[in-house]
Amino acid sequence: MTATPTPRVTIKDVAARAGVSKGAVSLAFNHKPGLSEATRDRIFRAARELGWAPNLTARTLAGSRVDVVGLAICRPARLLGLEPFYMEFVSGVESVLTEHSCSLLLRLVRTVEEETGLQESWWRGRQIGGSILVDFRADDPRVAMAQRVGMPVVAVGHPSLTGGLTSVWTDDATAVTEAVRYLAALGHRRIARVGGAAALGHTSIRTAAFDEAAGALALAGAWQVATDFSGDAGARATRSLLAASGADRPTAIVYDNDIMAVAGLSVAAEMGLRVPEDVSLLAWDDSQLCRLTHPTLSAMSHDVHGFGAEVARTLFGVIMGGGVGSHPVATPVLTPRGSTAPPR
Repeated sequence: MTATPTPRVTIKDVAARAGVSKGAVSLAFNHKPGLSEATRDRIFRAARELGWAPNLTARTLAGSRVDVVGLAICRPARLLGLEPFYMEFVSGVESVLTEHSCSLLLRLVRTVEEETGLQESWWRGRQIGGSILVDFRADDPRVAMAQRVGMPVVAVGHPSLTGGLTSVWTDDATAVTEAVRYLAALGHRRIARVGGAAALGHTSIRTAAFDEAAGALALAGAWQVATDFSGDAGARATRSLLAASGADRPTAIVYDNDIMAVAGLSVAAEMGLRVPEDVSLLAWDDSQLCRLTHPTLSAMSHDVHGFGAEVARTLFGVIMGGGVGSHPVATPVLTPRGSTAPPR
């Protein structure tokens, strides 16, 4: 039996749902004057309910910018330059933008509120055809803004944080659980985690998963320290953890990024401790840094370049009114190297 194809939603359907003309829908999505904010909001709401977005070619003919994609990152410029994750992520995004003859508009901001205003300004000023949103927090104000103005976006974050926006994410909870179970299987009973900024949603997910895994394994000790992802903060956290004695000192530490793990390796040497004989260290993301240290760093390996490319491909799908919708990418997997071993 041949299935009856689902009728394609058109601009006419959106206009009928919103009680306006097709011209009004075009004005709303091209951000042209002549409509009240209430009418614009009603049109955008109707489009969301019907799952409709303007066709990429049609918007190009209408003069909207679809050759620029926005990305704002709430990190200090100095720290971002040292962070392997975002360098790899942006390179993945760029690899897809190049295929579409599209450019990346990148800005660094100080707060998520500043970014919310910036993203709306970009969209209303027709500077971008869509945007990539990263580093989600609980009750993130960017969700309501993107929905209110009808801006095509892809949210890089777990759906529990992204409020119904099309999202692409990694299963951080499963990866953290695997990391803790691996160290426990080596015989470690006192395990610490040096995490990222506590306000970030993915940090909270990892924190909860670490606590749950430690509880399920009945570890003798489990510590978690929040940082700002910098090498300096990672070093301070490691120094504090390793300065304890006896049962208060972990025999293994998991880090939320590579740069903190490298800093932790230096601190262990500074304190006269051998890795992995005295303490095992496990990094995250597995950039080239992990293979340049001595010993080489075990890591939860993640194809960050591929992650960025998949996010960009998904955004083009959103802009063109189709695509695959929200979905996870591959979960980080354990890559054992020289920095982890059974405790003495």
